[in-house]
Amino acid sequence: MKQLKRSSGRYLENLSRRKGAMIFVIMILLLMVVFVLDIFLGSVSLHPSEVIRALSGNSRTGAEMIIMEFRLPKAFTALLVGMALSVSGLQMQTLFRNPLAGPYVLGVSSGASLGVAFVILGFSSGMTMQSLQGLGNWLITVAAWTGAGIVMMLILVVSSRIRDIMTMLILGIMLSGGISAVVTIMQYFSNETMLKAYIIWTMGSLGNLSAAQLKILALSVTAGLILALVSVRMLNVLLLGENYAGSMGLNIKFSRALIFITTSLLAGSVTAFCGPVGFIGIAVPHIVRNIFRTSDHSILLPGTLLTGGIVMLISDIVSQLPGSDTILPINSVTSLIGIPVVIWVIMRNRHNSSSF
Repeated sequence: MKQLKRSSGRYLENLSRRKGAMIFVIMILLLMVVFVLDIFLGSVSLHPSEVIRALSGNSRTGAEMIIMEFRLPKAFTALLVGMALSVSGLQMQTLFRNPLAGPYVLGVSSGASLGVAFVILGFSSGMTMQSLQGLGNWLITVAAWTGAGIVMMLILVVSSRIRDIMTMLILGIMLSGGISAVVTIMQYFSNETMLKAYIIWTMGSLGNLSAAQLKILALSVTAGLILALVSVRMLNVLLLGENYAGSMGLNIKFSRALIFITTSLLAGSVTAFCGPVGFIGIAVPHIVRNIFRTSDHSILLPGTLLTGGIVMLISDIVSQLPGSDTILPINSVTSLIGIPVVIWVIMRNRHNSSSF
């Protein structure tokens, strides 16, 4: 009888692994498909043969400029943004043990926005965007990292005293509101050129990055994702609670610091160059958990990486309204995807709490 149970257990375990491997293969194929579609589709209608010639370098028409200088960099940007925000959201939800944690909802993106506002609006007296850009794109990036890190520390201090999910959500909204008030005051005293530049930035865009900015974003996100992969074991242990994790030999302070740095790198870098992109960080980890039905971060993290890229690329395709001259702000599309997931999480937690 025991041997039968062992064999059935091994069979179920192998079946689960095969199922997980099949899901990953499907995700990788889907990611490749939507990436290609994002290049082929856009507000300007191009024949597939024109796109192929432009990608192969055999075209010297306007199609090559559209593909190589706009659509291809924008697709890479969408891929990086989706991966970065999704992984930072997964880490925050695990660290705070809060299903509603995310860089946008809890105000981390707002903190990064405040850092960018200090650079763009704080130096507005006697300066132009050209002279500000002369200081280097790293200035804006570091400012975004700093703002995101400060908000992360504030949230961590509050979360150590308050465990209620709804209270944390309300505090995150209030923190975002306070930061918005500070930015509004800075806007009031800034000059017209810098104010216009900041307002355009806040709308969120994947297609306005220069080659230098895309390189910085790629380097920053890659560094953040490597740190996230290093922290997989820490995240798994933190799921058991900090007291138990400490008794197992985990260095809690080091783990927090590593997750802080990773989240600030990922969310801050995206916010610095693409503006505050909402709801991807909170929605994608929940989608992945429901697909794989596991809490193991060695599965969740790569699944979140792939799903985040897929969702962001789809959002970019939808925002372009293929065949139309109109391009929607990327934030409006991601909000339509993310808000239903947030509502579902709140309703599920209300149901679970009422059942006890």
